[in-house]
Amino acid sequence: MIEDGEQAPTPEQARLSLLRSRLEGCGPVTAAALARDLGLREPDLHAALAELEQQGFALQGRFTPGVLETEWCERRLLARIHRYTLKQLRSEIEAVAPADFMRFLFHWQRLDDPGEGIEALAAALMQLEGCAAPASAWEAHILPSRMKGYTPDELDRLCASGRFAWFRPLAARQAAKEGRPVAPTLRAAPIALVPRSSLPFWRRAEPVDGAAIELSAYARAVAEVFARHPAAFFEDLLQHSGLLHTQLEAALAELAAAGLVNCDSFAGLRALLAPQHLRPGYNSGRRRRRAHAPGVEHAGRWVWLPPVRLQPGNIKETAACEHIARALLRRYGVVFRRLVAREAGAPAWRELIQVYRRLEARGEIRGGRFVDGFSGEQYALPEAVGALREVRRQGRNGLMISLSGADPLNMTGIITPGDRVPAQTANRVLYRDGMVIAGATGGKAVYTEQFTEGLEALAPRSREPRVL
Repeated sequence: MIEDGEQAPTPEQARLSLLRSRLEGCGPVTAAALARDLGLREPDLHAALAELEQQGFALQGRFTPGVLETEWCERRLLARIHRYTLKQLRSEIEAVAPADFMRFLFHWQRLDDPGEGIEALAAALMQLEGCAAPASAWEAHILPSRMKGYTPDELDRLCASGRFAWFRPLAARQAAKEGRPVAPTLRAAPIALVPRSSLPFWRRAEPVDGAAIELSAYARAVAEVFARHPAAFFEDLLQHSGLLHTQLEAALAELAAAGLVNCDSFAGLRALLAPQHLRPGYNSGRRRRRAHAPGVEHAGRWVWLPPVRLQPGNIKETAACEHIARALLRRYGVVFRRLVAREAGAPAWRELIQVYRRLEARGEIRGGRFVDGFSGEQYALPEAVGALREVRRQGRNGLMISLSGADPLNMTGIITPGDRVPAQTANRVLYRDGMVIAGATGGKAVYTEQFTEGLEALAPRSREPRVL
């Protein structure tokens, strides 16, 4: 009823008022259903819905599973439905014990069923994207444990084709502050493998450039060459630097350990890791090379890695944080603060958790309590939730797996109880049903329980995990 002096609402205002009342009392609904229920023409309804969206009252999207048409919903009602949905999804999660989580990780990274072929290697490298491990451990332990019949040429092909690149992550920060050499040897320097396209994301936090690091005279001479030629072959570096072959090898090893250079192929790193007596020798200007010796001069181009400085909060920094957050999910399936704290190249947990909350709100990942005994928020990929349930349902079967201490799945003292086994290549850890039953540190074995089988898996000479 319109009182005296009041102006009658226009048809547009009447439609808006009617739509407001209708949307406040129902959930997600299509424009066609609204037009049918309210007896309005659908073109007129679309104009009114667009006006409500502009006012911030309604939102459009696809909210109901199986509905392909665009739906509309009142903003506050949609937020309430979203909260109820997340609460319901989280209540469906049944947390697993830490030992079961370790069994899941062995299955997730295929240590219980290694892959074969170059594409399986590429998939393993995608899971290990950004993982920093001693340079000597990659081809001796980490990759062979995830591959059947691993051969170095497969990794060379992936790197030389431009699909993957290796580098030393976060190399210079602490060393530059203390004014000391970056790494004593390249073999001990942590090296990461990443898709070449994502290299800037992982190097986003490099704090200094080569001028701020204490380098030897040989390394400084090579750095000066790179200042003029950012990418050069070994022979070009040899010519422009004026160094001897062995001096240039030592300089490249130092720069690689500092995170200042890398090579187009993994063969360059492998050549620098080889013992001196296995490298090509020179005699009267003629090269004499052992058949099995790698040659650094044939490894491809060496590239100077300029520092990457991104200001916190800008678009590139946000993109880098989301990329790394997704990479950690691919690696572990389930992430929480205690697990990613060991990731030296990852952003702070307070930054990662903002990304994971957004991904959960979009429905891309699940939040909840997945692993018992760890406080804080936990997030998982949807396929990881199903795999966790399957691992728990299967039960324990006595599976024994031996890992190098440098393997990223060496979770002693992090997921499983007990003292930490240092992340060194020569150390070993033996798991049975996801529990640590023995470890070898400094050549001395320590047993957490009595057993008689699988002792040979602790031998330092073992290059692959034993799956018994």
